Amino acid sequence: MAKAKSAVKTTGNRSRKTGRAAIVTGGASGIGLACAEALLAAGWQVGILDRNEKSLERARQRFRGECAVRIEQLDVTDEPAAVASVNDMAKGFGRLDGVLNSAGISADLHVLDTPVELFRKIIDVNVTGTFIVGRAAARIMKEKGGGAIVNVGSIAGVRGSKGRVAYGASKGAVHTLTQVMAVDLARFNIRVNAIAPGPVETPLVKAVHTPETRRGWLQTVPMRRYATPEEMTGTVLFLLDPAQSGYLTGEIIAIDGGFRGAGMMLVEA
Repeated sequence: MAKAKSAVKTTGNRSRKTGRAAIVTGGASGIGLACAEALLAAGWQVGILDRNEKSLERARQRFRGECAVRIEQLDVTDEPAAVASVNDMAKGFGRLDGVLNSAGISADLHVLDTPVELFRKIIDVNVTGTFIVGRAAARIMKEKGGGAIVNVGSIAGVRGSKGRVAYGASKGAVHTLTQVMAVDLARFNIRVNAIAPGPVETPLVKAVHTPETRRGWLQTVPMRRYATPEEMTGTVLFLLDPAQSGYLTGEIIAIDGGFRGAGMMLVEA
């Protein structure tokens, strides 16, 4: 099985500043943390919002002494708190150019074994939370002349996968939410796109994917491996940067090792 290249360390002194500022939800671990580090390395000011206190404390230690980072605890489904956090961070930075909606939860349960309460919770965090933060950010960006929002969807929202009735439904909704936001916000120079990762080695995935699930992914992903969170960062930074993607909006970009486009494959024993 192929191995991913080691990630380059992004902490330390920054040699250049863009003057831009971004907020990352779910930014204390996984894809969110990797993107926060990449944005910081690219000269952005970064606001990290996350619900998990242990992950937040690790992030505080990781970014200790870094003046370009603001870290706060937030449940993205709490509308008043989310709006206040987005507004406060934008005010503290003096601007808001980008948002990465990475906060999310998952479950691996057969449709017949999925409780309605869990289904609703996953929809609330993954869809409603993305909407709440994205809308709050868009209201600020509208007054400031534009910006970019990137939502984290999933390949599970593009193709049916076993055990993902709630998660897949939520991410399919995130993809459609992304496209509708892109249409509604285009006249304000606010671009909205999404990434649809395949299997990525994040704490969430490690908690949900069983050995059987891993075997299934490795047999159906042409690149025959999981991605690292750092492999998501290039596309996210591209989508947030108007100099690189200024005419790109409403797109769902799969970063999935070829899974979406795969047909018949020969699987080695």
